[in-house]
Amino acid sequence: MDIVSIFAIAVLGLAVALVYMGAKIVPQGMEYTVETFGRYTRTLKPGLHLIVPFVHMVGARINMREQVLDVPEQEVITRDNAMVQVDGVVFFQVLDASRAAYEVDNLTLAILNLIMTNLRTVMGSMDLDELLSQRDVISAKLLGVVDHATSPWGIKVTRVEIRDITPPRDLVDSMARQMKAERDKRANILEAEGLRQASILRAEGEKQSAILEAEGRKAAVILNAEARREAAFRDAEAREREAAAEATATRLVSEAIADGDVAAINYFVAQRYVDALGKIASAPNQKLVLMPLEASGVIGALGGIAELARDALGGAPVKEGRKGHAAGSVPVSHPTESGSSAANPWTQGPSS
Repeated sequence: MDIVSIFAIAVLGLAVALVYMGAKIVPQGMEYTVETFGRYTRTLKPGLHLIVPFVHMVGARINMREQVLDVPEQEVITRDNAMVQVDGVVFFQVLDASRAAYEVDNLTLAILNLIMTNLRTVMGSMDLDELLSQRDVISAKLLGVVDHATSPWGIKVTRVEIRDITPPRDLVDSMARQMKAERDKRANILEAEGLRQASILRAEGEKQSAILEAEGRKAAVILNAEARREAAFRDAEAREREAAAEATATRLVSEAIADGDVAAINYFVAQRYVDALGKIASAPNQKLVLMPLEASGVIGALGGIAELARDALGGAPVKEGRKGHAAGSVPVSHPTESGSSAANPWTQGPSS
């Protein structure tokens, strides 16, 4: 092998080595900074790039994806002098690789120190109750402060989350007792409200029951009044019919008397006589009861009444077929002064 061949092989090998040293592959989600003799010149995006070896050098390899940093636990004194342990997480993303590489030294450490400092500032201006109940407010305040402070570094802080807030043990016990008392209070309030609702419903039920009962009594009174009115109407109608019948009977008797019909007179007087005896016998406070000694006395009395009626008519002649007394009548025995039982058809006696 001659010298020319050896030189050509050496040149070819050197060229291959230079190409290998100058070829740079940037993965997705990463960016590389390129320095020319130690000075930043450009940024390599994801893909294949060629640089001049020994002239250009890759300076910083920057992760352009969103990253998460754990904020270590630290003690914070609140505005009401309560000591609490706080930790959290922060999410950020690099937007400008050159500024993130050359504007700040140790980017992650700078972000952590900035978060911890502002965390003490923000939470130290709040009471413990506000810390425990307003985590969203704390996160929003921290995000605004930290994002504004890190914008010159070419990064974007997307979220700051408070993970744990741990009060002292004695304070935790006190809060537990307070929570228990609050729950007992709410339970008592709910129980009282339930009793009140039950009382209201019970009163409403009693009210409806009373209303229905009153309406029932009202309906009963109305029905009773209707019944009494109907009964009174029927009674008045019966009395009216009875009076009409009585008037008709009286008219017929009057016509019979005018015609001289002694039998009709005897029947009418006997009917009144029997009715009078029934009323006297059924009276609850009677002292004396007049009783006929015999049926012939009653008939005789009726005959006497007939004679009186005939005399009153001025001696009107009796209808044919009757001689002396009316048919079915007997001679009247007139009572004497002595009041003997043979002559008087009535006797007095105490009521039994």
